[in-house]
Amino acid sequence: MDTRSELQATINAMVQPGKGLLAADESGPTIARRFKTIGLESSEENRRAYRNLLLSTPGLGEFVSGVILYEETLGQKADDGTPFPQLAAANGIVPGIKVDLGKVPLALSPGDEITEGLDGLAKRFVDYKRQGARFAKWRAVYNITASLPGWAAIEANAESLARYAAISQEAGIVPIVEPEVLMDGDHTIGRCAEVTEAVLHQVFHALHRHRVVLEHMLLKPSMVLAGSEHEQQSTTQEIAAATVRVLKRTVPAAVPGIVFLSGGQSPEEATANLDAMNRLAALPWNLSFSYGRALQEPPLQAWRGQAGNVKDAQQALLKRARLNGAAALGRYEAAMEKN
Repeated sequence: MDTRSELQATINAMVQPGKGLLAADESGPTIARRFKTIGLESSEENRRAYRNLLLSTPGLGEFVSGVILYEETLGQKADDGTPFPQLAAANGIVPGIKVDLGKVPLALSPGDEITEGLDGLAKRFVDYKRQGARFAKWRAVYNITASLPGWAAIEANAESLARYAAISQEAGIVPIVEPEVLMDGDHTIGRCAEVTEAVLHQVFHALHRHRVVLEHMLLKPSMVLAGSEHEQQSTTQEIAAATVRVLKRTVPAAVPGIVFLSGGQSPEEATANLDAMNRLAALPWNLSFSYGRALQEPPLQAWRGQAGNVKDAQQALLKRARLNGAAALGRYEAAMEKN
């Protein structure tokens, strides 16, 4: 199979109506914070046991088409010795890998940040692909204030996202491009829309410059909403309308799928907002989810590190995946939370 056919086959497997992605790519510090909420040490074995719980959930592939793994997880094995990428694939879930190395302050741009990890990326892709990864993810973050992000941050992060995407496609791995406009702060939904539009315009200009094939990538944006500290929080209808309006202005129809990050929203909020977008007029892209905490919070709380709680935790994960699958089709109802 040539590279183009390989990329298309992965896209076809990932972009399916009523299915989305499970983001299980938490870094060491992030998973430690998550485990702290249930009083569990973030040891390698505890992390492995938790990822085993997620990936071995019966029926998860009915609603989840892909899983983003952390580098450590890509090399770990299930209880029966099956490598996690093979376990995911056996359940109809495409395995992927987070490839960026995290964010650092952007030089001479106070308050702005840049993501690292391009050096040696092509060589790393060879190993990731050998281990079973078929897609990748790179995250850039943008802080919002009255003056942030600066133009240098918007331009530099767009360039990094595009370079990563080009390297990924050349390796036969589908890139997920994730420009996250953070919800931290007291900004209005209007300010978030302004920043998101500027960010996405620049991202797609950079992707074009680097000859990235839009049909063979996915976009993972944040939703357009007021900052978490703003006195007037956005309604579901406002978030849906503003987000879709910005996407229509910036994202070419050639992109097959947009998978939203939850960005600090509660599981219920993330589901309801996705559903509201899919109830609007017909859109050129498949709108779905790529949630981390909004999918994992219920199973994590149900598990609490106890082997006897695994089945309950898996049921909690399956429920949230099912509800988000319904939202990806515009068929979610709040009453479904009680079932």
